[in-house]
Amino acid sequence: MNKALKDIAEQLKKVDVVTYLLDARIPLSSFNPSLDKLTQNKPVLYVFNKIDMADEEKIKAILPKFKGENCDYVLFNSTLSGKSDIVLSKIKKLASAKLEKYLAKGVRPTIRTMVVGIPNCGKSTLVNNLCKKAKTTTGDRAGVTKRGQWVSIGDCIEVYDTPGTLYPNIENQDVAKKLAYVGSVRDEILDFVELGMEFVKQMQKSYPNVIEKRYGLSKNLNAVERDEVDPTGFELDPSIKILEEIAQKRKYVSSGGEVDFERTGRAIIDDFRKGKLGKLTLD
Repeated sequence: MNKALKDIAEQLKKVDVVTYLLDARIPLSSFNPSLDKLTQNKPVLYVFNKIDMADEEKIKAILPKFKGENCDYVLFNSTLSGKSDIVLSKIKKLASAKLEKYLAKGVRPTIRTMVVGIPNCGKSTLVNNLCKKAKTTTGDRAGVTKRGQWVSIGDCIEVYDTPGTLYPNIENQDVAKKLAYVGSVRDEILDFVELGMEFVKQMQKSYPNVIEKRYGLSKNLNAVERDEVDPTGFELDPSIKILEEIAQKRKYVSSGGEVDFERTGRAIIDDFRKGKLGKLTLD
């Protein structure tokens, strides 16, 4: 991450506008304070990506924060081809001072933008959309883009595609969990039993009926009492009971009756990432 941030700081000297991708499912948690410090002196276009999977009412409530003299926003789905014109239009508008200065001299300048954001938020997919062809490698996981690269997209515009960058130290555990939910943290280091339990708790707060409806649970989630105990006398966490019921519904149980909690946790997170739980925004 530090290497990527140093590269971004160096290339930023050549940039006219920063295109800052936010995952619309966790827009506020998508902010990397390190990137925010780097880009504060440049015009910024905030792209709320994956809007097709997000709760637009929640997004609309925070949009005024992203509109100003030196910044603007766009709601976007980078997987749809041919939808990038609005992004280009807003980049040009934010770079209008440079455009007007050079055009007054009879020169058409090159406008340079840098695409930044957390891992797996759709940066390379957006770049390919802007190019109208595949020029960068994409993938539905963190860490696909290994290093930055300049790409010409025509109409005198160049784009710098950057690797995803997380905070060097994520002290806010609520933010860390949300980054894990959307796939911005490598799955290989995650405990999916714990993550699945935490996600269920998050959903109880934010969208209390979604899990119940998706998995056909037999009782309201809020009816699971914390004072239930297992046969050993230990207090049961309500979320583990919910995972167990989902496992039974999905038949993630061995012939000996042992519940596969890891598979269940992965299934819930995967359903969220694929939009199977509906349009959700967790911030």
